[in-house]
Amino acid sequence: MDYDTGLERCPANHQPLTPLLFLERAAQVFPGHLAVVHGALRRNYRELRDRCVRLAAALAARGIGRGDTLAALLPNIPEMLECHYGVPMAGAVLNTINTRLDADTIGYILQHGEAKAVIVDREYLPVLRAALATSGAAPLVVEVEDTEAPAAARAESMGGLPYEALLAEGDPGFAWALPPDEWDAITLNYTSGTTGRPKGVVYHHRGAQLLATGNVLSASMARHPVYLWTLPMFHCNGWCFPWTVTAVAGTHVCLRAVRGAAIWTLMAEHGVTHMCGAPVVMTTLLDTPEAEKRPLPHQVQFVVAGAPPPEAVLARMQAAGFAVLHVYGLTEVYGPAVVNEWHREWSALPAAEQAKLMARQGVRYQALEALDVMDPLTMQPVPPDGTTMGEVMMRGNVVMKGYLKDRKATEAALAGGWFHTGDLAVKYPDGYVQLRDRSKDIIISGGENISSIEVEDALYKHPAVALAAVVAKPDEKWGEVPCAFVELKPDAQATEAELIAFARERLASFKAPKQVVFTELPRTSTGKIQKHVLRGQLRQTE
Repeated sequence: MDYDTGLERCPANHQPLTPLLFLERAAQVFPGHLAVVHGALRRNYRELRDRCVRLAAALAARGIGRGDTLAALLPNIPEMLECHYGVPMAGAVLNTINTRLDADTIGYILQHGEAKAVIVDREYLPVLRAALATSGAAPLVVEVEDTEAPAAARAESMGGLPYEALLAEGDPGFAWALPPDEWDAITLNYTSGTTGRPKGVVYHHRGAQLLATGNVLSASMARHPVYLWTLPMFHCNGWCFPWTVTAVAGTHVCLRAVRGAAIWTLMAEHGVTHMCGAPVVMTTLLDTPEAEKRPLPHQVQFVVAGAPPPEAVLARMQAAGFAVLHVYGLTEVYGPAVVNEWHREWSALPAAEQAKLMARQGVRYQALEALDVMDPLTMQPVPPDGTTMGEVMMRGNVVMKGYLKDRKATEAALAGGWFHTGDLAVKYPDGYVQLRDRSKDIIISGGENISSIEVEDALYKHPAVALAAVVAKPDEKWGEVPCAFVELKPDAQATEAELIAFARERLASFKAPKQVVFTELPRTSTGKIQKHVLRGQLRQTE
């Protein structure tokens, strides 16, 4: 039987997948439903859609379109949400930049991504000014004056175009077009990387739509959820939740900065149903003074990624009214692509057993076609015995297009038809995977990826340092923090406080080591520093 002849694709039966249509549908079906909350600001879906289309029209009129990059240096405010729709509606690619990065790194990102424009909250104008000065980049600067920003930040300006003035240039009737190909880039996200400069991960419309839909399924989101933005939208585009929440016509409750009292207030006032974040957000919630907490109207789904929450934290979260969902992913797979799919009968187990099961990263998202733990040399799956380690590998439609301007790194990451995560794990008989170590020595602190090599390079610049090795130290609040083991040069002197301050001057503050241990570093016969020995020393001192 020939099922192809006379049955060709045509516009009537084949359209590119894109999350942009989520907004059009929400505005058409639920135009009056509350879409955005930010301080005293309230906008419904009709208003949100019109602002996003205005942004697209204004950018298009200024010549920013397909193949162009627009950067955003913004906290979790309505304008950041609008960028996730308006920029790709113009055909351009959105590059959300981590607001915690240093000026040198931001300058590199702007230059490497060739941003034609950058939309910036005035609080970050000082770091942007320094980034532009060092990088030589000269994008159009669009300034956002957020009413919830500190007064001093709102007073900052470098003479850029006001965001609202840019929107006033646009027409809400602008006929924005679907991407010609769902493989077209929609966003650009830079990883911390393990060596040298960060790599630019390119997402496409198809992957963004599928991962956003996958979030709906994994996070059990019914129609009209109320989502609190505790996860930075600059992290993998907020794990694609700017599109996820809109797909089910939910309410985006914006939060400029993660503060315990503010989170409890917003959850109670707006009936928050879902939120995401690193373990540090859970700690922030639980450690909020009792007088600043508010009763919750119902159980809140908290989606956590990173280090598995300790048993005591899980018990406290449950007692406080939260259901915790553990996920795992990487920038290269649009955020979370693996979920600890919870079985109902597990809830009857003792707390310690539940915590043990919760510590596993889990199974593939519906949006991910394949997940396995494999021997990277033979590319064969390891036995599902919970003991044999291999590398976590993934394949499917939510794997990145590749690294921008880096064919060699792209080919290595996607070799053999699988995405090589660089994470080492075991696989259990039920198919669930659990991370054991990170082959690239990445430290995950408060949801931020920190390259140990980058921190070591900063320490090596100190005249007293002969050798430096940085490893992850478990931390109750941040999950992990950098700990530096330092061997000083003969007759040289330096204090812990001195080296930490020295590193802070050269790195983003969250990357600086929180502890420095002066010792002779263990080495192999070839002189390679044995980091696993240092990790073992830290475990012995806990």
